[in-house]
Amino acid sequence: MGNNTWVLSGLPPGCKPLGCKWIFKKKMKVDGSIDKFKALLVIQRCRQKHDIDYFDTYAPVARISTIRLLIALSAIHNLVICQMDVKKALLNGDLEEDVYMK
Repeated sequence: MGNNTWVLSGLPPGCKPLGCKWIFKKKMKVDGSIDKFKALLVIQRCRQKHDIDYFDTYAPVARISTIRLLIALSAIHNLVICQMDVKKALLNGDLEEDVYMK
């Protein structure tokens, strides 16, 4: 509530609330001690139905030809390439519809 990301409200008639789940993790330092605690509230979207609860799904993925082009351009211009592995990608998009969760 302090970040103005959600509003506590009543459920309108005819709406089904979605469930949610808390995920708690400990971030560790190199020496094994606890650096900080993290909490993430996720909604259970598996109960939603396509064309009723949502309409579009986007999953941007790079083509191998695009990656080859970027590697070729970096080789031509003597640029350094850095690799980054991503375990989890979270969508932080703006919703146009109202979502109710319990």
